[in-house]
Amino acid sequence: MIHLFTHNDLDGVGCGILARIALGDDVEVHYNSVARINTQVEKYFESMKSEQVNEDTVLITDLTVNEANSKRIEKFVNAGGKAQFLDHHKTALHLNEYNWASVRVQYDDGRLTSATSLFYDYLLQNKWLEHRPGIDEFVELIRQYDTWEWETNQLIKAKQLNDLFSLISIDDFEGKMLERLITSEQFLFNEFEQQLLKMEEEKINRYIRKKNRELVQVFIGEHCVGIVHAEMYHSELGNELGKENSHLDYIAILNMGGKKVSFRTIHDHIDVSAVAGQFGGGGHAKASGCAMNETAYKLFVNEVFPLEPSKLDAPKNQHNIKNNPEGTLYENQSREKWFIRKYLDQWLVEHDGRTLPMNFSDFFAAENFIKRQYTAALSRDDQYHEYLKNLKKKS
Repeated sequence: MIHLFTHNDLDGVGCGILARIALGDDVEVHYNSVARINTQVEKYFESMKSEQVNEDTVLITDLTVNEANSKRIEKFVNAGGKAQFLDHHKTALHLNEYNWASVRVQYDDGRLTSATSLFYDYLLQNKWLEHRPGIDEFVELIRQYDTWEWETNQLIKAKQLNDLFSLISIDDFEGKMLERLITSEQFLFNEFEQQLLKMEEEKINRYIRKKNRELVQVFIGEHCVGIVHAEMYHSELGNELGKENSHLDYIAILNMGGKKVSFRTIHDHIDVSAVAGQFGGGGHAKASGCAMNETAYKLFVNEVFPLEPSKLDAPKNQHNIKNNPEGTLYENQSREKWFIRKYLDQWLVEHDGRTLPMNFSDFFAAENFIKRQYTAALSRDDQYHEYLKNLKKKS
């Protein structure tokens, strides 16, 4: 019997679907969370009978095993068992020291890998599957969603596939995809699914707007962090909140029911897998997570809870607009004001009638500074006009 241990997200379930297409009744698929994988793998090896060593094949995709399980797999392989570990997370690269492990973050052409794409390659190489257009597209949609390349390429279908995955149970999703991929040469959503996805998109957008109003800003170590409590749509939230608040280094999304923290960033110079690693987690440079241990709870929940949400930029201004050489007004929750204006080829920041002892090469560098340091937001037009009126009186 072939046993596949894989993640319970879209990328992990994609591996399970491919395994069922390729191996049919010869495979038993075990879907696991990050928190459960090591317990499940340990239970499997502890309950293994001696005759299973030469009969079983162990496949692990999209989830990292700990040192104890690495040793169990090594012992199993040395005794004659067959095992293959496939992953694409940078935090699992150390497992490449084992002959049974293959961790690859990107392809030779620069494309980022996913567990589903790596597992598809593995099945093709072992001649357990042959290329089919529908399966090829399904695998590529998952890869682009998991690596977030879909946004750059405007491949909305990849996001829609994950939306559909989030709307139904794993069993139902698996059944729908198996039927579609086995019987059709193309990968398409049916009419009902298209309507469902349209409604889901509207729901996601409302949810993101709501959570943006709840975002709390704080410095944790050297990073300026946005923190929000949410149980759904972590990838969409992390990306959109990051773009709406680009002065933040990363977004921490807290799932109190699941006792998890997700980290997301839009910045190339920030590696949130390193942040997650501080709390025993891991993942990708731009998308990682960890269990909410005592240290994470203290930093992201307990110490932050008394803080008020960040003030949002005024949404419909016509006069107090960004990048205005004549000046742009910002205000925080305490009604303190900062005025950004251009002087010669530099941008200056004024506060309480005095110019701060620093200048900036462009407007957005100045804005980034006051948003990070003072949690200030773009003021409304009426406040802007009142500020300019008072400036004239003083002069």
